[in-house]
Amino acid sequence: MPTINDQMVMSDPRIREASVTIPVYGQLPFVPERASGCDIFTKDGRRILDLYGGHAVAALGYGHPRLVKAITEQSNKLLFQSNAVALDIRAEAAEKLVNVAPDGLDRVFFVNSGAEANENALRMACITTGRKKILALTGGFHGRTAAAAAVTWNSGRWYGFPSRPFEVDFIPRDDIAAAHRMIGDDIAAIIFEPVQGIAGAYDLSTEFIHALRTATEKHGVVLIADEVQSGVGRCGQFFAIQAHETRPDILTSAKALGGGIPCGAVLCSHATAAKFGSGDLGSTFGGGPIAAAAITATIDAIETEGLLMNVRRAEAAIREQCVVGPIKKIQGMGLLLGLICDRPAVEVRDALLDHDILTGTSSDPEILRILAPLVLEPGHIDHLAEALRDIAPSTN
Repeated sequence: MPTINDQMVMSDPRIREASVTIPVYGQLPFVPERASGCDIFTKDGRRILDLYGGHAVAALGYGHPRLVKAITEQSNKLLFQSNAVALDIRAEAAEKLVNVAPDGLDRVFFVNSGAEANENALRMACITTGRKKILALTGGFHGRTAAAAAVTWNSGRWYGFPSRPFEVDFIPRDDIAAAHRMIGDDIAAIIFEPVQGIAGAYDLSTEFIHALRTATEKHGVVLIADEVQSGVGRCGQFFAIQAHETRPDILTSAKALGGGIPCGAVLCSHATAAKFGSGDLGSTFGGGPIAAAAITATIDAIETEGLLMNVRRAEAAIREQCVVGPIKKIQGMGLLLGLICDRPAVEVRDALLDHDILTGTSSDPEILRILAPLVLEPGHIDHLAEALRDIAPSTN
């Protein structure tokens, strides 16, 4: 007969998960039961302000009526059909996506994730150029699949594959001279994040991005903007690259694109798309009706509810109010922000969680990340600033 303690143990999803899953994730010490807006409600009665947004996924927060309605109606109408048939909702999602993308990116290939988007973008670049070398940036993160991980900085620690699919080299970020020196006629593509998310919301300079564009055009190199984390309104524009007035040849998107439904997309020009035909690319679930409905609803909400302006207002308020307590400086763009701490960021994250505020860390041990929903309100920022003031600055 199970004891009361045994029953409590078996009802804890952390223990249940650990008994049947591969233990690759460090998990936080609470269990969400439901969520609404920017708040997570836990099984033990806590209300936690989510400034992490499910790792930049929950663009509209939780339970947004437009998104819930779109998913529900589409589920009742047509849950799934493959790309073997055309769908109105897939066409609508693609139309809305190209309408908010940088000018000239007017074709879409739908996939399921950011890694899959980057994998296909790199493959497209190799096919269209016939070249075998890729350049990426120090600090960049592009995914954990074979090609995407190959261009991720310091991925050798966990890469795992016996060899990389192409030759790779890394340009020091923001080093214009190195960019011009390394970009040549042997390069197939350069992939970069306008704001490096995992690296702590490091925002590349406009001058450096312009140098990448100039050099790639000179040498016929494909310029890939990885906007998996920085896109879909997160940086105060639909895509962060738009703030730099630069058009990449290929742009990748995922995370916030479906507001919580897994999806991704590769955007390119008509000229690039024309080089691919039947069977050259493929994805079973990419562009499925539920994902397409979620993409459509997410873009509609951002446009009709003025969320790009809300992101810019929120960024300004965070920069003005939150350089307090353990925070020395803020970098990044929009609601992809890196708060530079006077101690290990994990300590600040844990202290904020004690104040019922969820934030994220980064590959830089001193940088705390904000990836809040785009619907963040002034009161939420006041709560963050007050909590930071309660954390005494380091005396070291």
